[in-house]
Amino acid sequence: MTVDELFEQGFAFRCEGRYREAREALEQALRLNPFHVKSRWQMALILGFEGDFDGSLDALRALAFEEPDNIDVKNDLAMTYMMLGYMEEACAEFRGILAIDPSHENARRQMVYC
Repeated sequence: MTVDELFEQGFAFRCEGRYREAREALEQALRLNPFHVKSRWQMALILGFEGDFDGSLDALRALAFEEPDNIDVKNDLAMTYMMLGYMEEACAEFRGILAIDPSHENARRQMVYC
């Protein structure tokens, strides 16, 4: 399978809540391409879904730093900040998203909490 096929498989498993299988597919994708942003992003989310909130936050922060214009990563980082009670950080991320895409629906909706 290609990196993109492995990612798609991992993403589908993650969406179904099959985190072990998602992790396996995404790890295979990352063995083929350790810099595959989408796989790294989904791995970061899986950490949170499995209860490793600090690990998830660290991984999302690192990825957002490396990919500052990636709205999907920034949105999930902001939502994770919000879920963990880091409102200032969440609002800063939502403002950053809106600077890139003023019509971003989720960021606009979440700004009511800022």
